[in-house]
Amino acid sequence: MVQIFQHLSRRERQILDVLYKLGRATAAEVRASLPDRPSYSAVRASLRILEQKGHAKHEEQGLRYVFLPALPEGRARRSAVKHLLETFFHGSPEQAVSTLLDVASAELTPENLDRIARRIEQARKEGR
Repeated sequence: MVQIFQHLSRRERQILDVLYKLGRATAAEVRASLPDRPSYSAVRASLRILEQKGHAKHEEQGLRYVFLPALPEGRARRSAVKHLLETFFHGSPEQAVSTLLDVASAELTPENLDRIARRIEQARKEGR
């Protein structure tokens, strides 16, 4: 599985974030969504690099290229979380969940907590 955020520059990660957010976009649309807007040619070059690395692909629509993520969002999400676990939590899901609860506890509703508890119970039953 591709480790989605490994071997990507900051700008490449930003561009990939834009592609996942928009779903598909032209180089001009990507550029308009970036902070500290780089030149159009720099965005095009970064998109080509992302294609070479297997993170993006393009479709031709008339005279323009429309870029989209190469991986489905769910697969990319799992890869990114795996990388996050390995990098910041030494592979410990428990530490990651504890940190998420610390950070997001004010926003969690009783319904959110119930859904989380059901997912934990489901994982326990499935032997994960």
